[in-house]
Amino acid sequence: MSVNGVPASEVKISSDVKWVLRGDRGLTYSREIPVNATIVDGQWWPEDYSGPPLISLSEDAALGMGIGVGDTMTINVMGREITATIASLRKIDWSTLAINFVIVFDHHTLAAAPHSHLATAKAEDSSERDLFRTVTSSFPNISVVRMKEALQTVSKILEQLSSAVTATASVTLISGILVLAGAFAAGHRKRVYDSVVLKVLGATRKDIFRIFILEYALLGFVTSLIAAGTGWLAAYIVITDVLEANWINLPFTVLGTIAVSVSITILFGLFGSWKALGEKPAPVLRSE
Repeated sequence: MSVNGVPASEVKISSDVKWVLRGDRGLTYSREIPVNATIVDGQWWPEDYSGPPLISLSEDAALGMGIGVGDTMTINVMGREITATIASLRKIDWSTLAINFVIVFDHHTLAAAPHSHLATAKAEDSSERDLFRTVTSSFPNISVVRMKEALQTVSKILEQLSSAVTATASVTLISGILVLAGAFAAGHRKRVYDSVVLKVLGATRKDIFRIFILEYALLGFVTSLIAAGTGWLAAYIVITDVLEANWINLPFTVLGTIAVSVSITILFGLFGSWKALGEKPAPVLRSE
């Protein structure tokens, strides 16, 4: 309902945790620290605590709302507004798919409120049906949610997203190759002139060939180095800040990409300049 007395609709909060104050939230209470959580600030309440309402809040939610230990949150629990003080912040590993709650009350405040029990169970493919049959037979009114279908749906969405990104990258790569080919084609006349002048000055075809290789190698290296640095920085920002995932360096992949880019640039350059190496000096100089 409110945070430090400010209505939830008016609280300034980062976009990634707006869901905490939007709609209903699942609540729980506990005497002990949840096994899948780590206290990063504040202290957990004693097992025999019986004082004013206290809560333990997710660290991510607290950072997104700019609050911490000692601040208050007012929560409507079944029509009753309870103002509780934040006693601790917890780091939660949501990737485990175990049951986690953003807000955990002390056991004294909500112990008398009507509530349900939640549990998770893991089973291999061979025993999954037996587990399902046993649970539903023992507890006819239980609701069983299989995570397998949910994970398959998420996996399918990620595969489609990956295909879309790959297709976009392929179009970008093809466009870049066409632009590179066009640039070499546009500079063909200049390459012919440079080759003829160098021949007149005494350079052999092998010398001119080496000069062109060095030029294209430097062009490909500098361009790919800038592209790799820009891509690395953009990927690092997206992975660490947007997706909040662990960053893994792949230096050999980057070096391999640079090497391939330099090789392609040299091949395109020599393909476009090969004819220039065979031009006779006299006709070219007369036309100039």
